Amino acid sequence: MTSMTKRERVLAAIRHEQPDRTPHNVFFTNQSLQRMIEYTGAPDYIDTIGNHISLMRLRKPKRPIPGNEEHLLDEFGVEFDISGADKDIGAVVNCIINDINEMNAYEPPAIDEAWLREAGQRHVAAGGDTFTVALLGFSLFERAWSLCGMENLLCYMLTDADAVRSLLAKIVAYNLSKVRIAAECGFDGVMFGDDWGYQRGLIMGPALWRSLIKPYVAEMYAYVKSQGRIVLHHSCGDCREIMGDLTEMGLDVYQTFQPEIYGLNKLRGLTIWGGISTQVDLPFRTPREIYDITVRTMNALGEGGGYIAAPTHDVPGDVPPENIEAMIRAFKGE
Repeated sequence: MTSMTKRERVLAAIRHEQPDRTPHNVFFTNQSLQRMIEYTGAPDYIDTIGNHISLMRLRKPKRPIPGNEEHLLDEFGVEFDISGADKDIGAVVNCIINDINEMNAYEPPAIDEAWLREAGQRHVAAGGDTFTVALLGFSLFERAWSLCGMENLLCYMLTDADAVRSLLAKIVAYNLSKVRIAAECGFDGVMFGDDWGYQRGLIMGPALWRSLIKPYVAEMYAYVKSQGRIVLHHSCGDCREIMGDLTEMGLDVYQTFQPEIYGLNKLRGLTIWGGISTQVDLPFRTPREIYDITVRTMNALGEGGGYIAAPTHDVPGDVPPENIEAMIRAFKGE
């Protein structure tokens, strides 16, 4: 029997069919990747681990603020401080929107469509036999709160829902312009990154999520489907209260699947991506334990498809290289 390509394995998993082996994927923080390059002596280390998914962020890289290299600006003009522990994303330090009048008047920035199309085409062409994903990070709730502040947005959701709806609609229109270009470039799927959960539930609660967030997420999912692409969504935290909603809305793949929240139980109707905890296992266990945990997780979740084996997030810098190597050996069946 001819073995499957990486893309075929991912597609089989999404269709809840049994691939010839469980697809796997490992993304790293910049700190962790540099540590693995130094540990292995392999400058091309990322190419040796057999990733089944290649991902491109649908945005230009953040740019440093002159005179302050630890503060970066994104495409929306949001300023991120990367001087703390999180060097990849950082902490938002400014508010673009300071009141309801500014929220009502706000317009997203122009999209550099030529740059995005050229970068997307180049990424897909270089993807080989992998499953290619276009990522829209900070795609809705996160984008809104990054513009006006988390606490402010949560208050506005209660006191000025119509203004919030107007802002979210503008963000969706901006996102769909990028999704259209991604589809034209030939990406297999589109992932929306939008954290809704914390460790014990939804940040805004299910009622507000359904009234203010769900309609706009459903619109984005439907547009991706209309372009013939797979819909993926990343949210950290506990989203169990809305999993049925996500399935009904057409979500195909849910990432990230945290075992400390969901156990080792599949989510009905969804392919799950994750399962190897960066919170309680990878930084603290022995390599032997990590190998065994990885095998046990793949056996529990991989039967019958519906599973992409992976850490629950980009591997952080506090994970020992030996543990990363043990996990990858288990992924490869070595």
